[in-house]
Amino acid sequence: MQLIDIGANLTHDSFDHDRDAVLARAHAAGVAQLVVTGASREHSPKALALAQAHPGVLFATAGVHPHHATEYTDECDAEMRALLAHPQVVAVGECGLDYFRDFSPRPAQRKAFERQLQTAADTGKPLFLHQRDAHADFMAMMRNFDGRLGPAVVHCFTGTREELFDYLDRDWHIGITGWLCDERRGRHLRELVPHIPAQRLMIETDAPYLLPRTIKPAPAHRRNEPMYLAHIVEELARDRGETADAAAASTTAVAREFFRLPG
Repeated sequence: MQLIDIGANLTHDSFDHDRDAVLARAHAAGVAQLVVTGASREHSPKALALAQAHPGVLFATAGVHPHHATEYTDECDAEMRALLAHPQVVAVGECGLDYFRDFSPRPAQRKAFERQLQTAADTGKPLFLHQRDAHADFMAMMRNFDGRLGPAVVHCFTGTREELFDYLDRDWHIGITGWLCDERRGRHLRELVPHIPAQRLMIETDAPYLLPRTIKPAPAHRRNEPMYLAHIVEELARDRGETADAAAASTTAVAREFFRLPG
């Protein structure tokens, strides 16, 4: 089984003491390649540095998460565009809107998102998107760029049936995480994932967040890491009525094509 984790926050400081061991465990669990999420001015350059240190295995995104939207200045925009000029940086983002936390004012979120959509239009690189409790504004802003954007993936999808079909109607891709394994919050996802066409479906851990709650015994530290992607794909396959090998092969092929990764 060969897997691709399309979203892992490997620059997070919880990995500082054992990052090489984390990567070794991921490799042993079948994770062949990983996309390291860049979500701020601080961490996007770190994501690129990690990708450069592990050529052909790690890749990066470059962007500013809506939580950090207030840092999206002209200087920040220039920094993101410079990062995106590197071949190891395979997507714009993580970017989007988050009205659930509102860690940044909503006008600042919309401005930062719009500028990153423009960057995606200018560079032609795929979009790595975040949306939580902001669906109407998110869809309206994306429509403003109709015909100008390349592929897009709504990462860590946790939304409603209506949101899912809105995304699929736009031919966007969907990233599924261990949220699927949460018996409190993720039960509706188990009913939705069979409706995602195989050519639109990818998988991710969002490590160190969202440790799958169905892992037994649960690790004492509660930190998620890419090795658990194998567990997620097994749960996903069961919900979709297919084998884990089939789900792995399909999501890996889709990720390779979407991010233009080497085989």
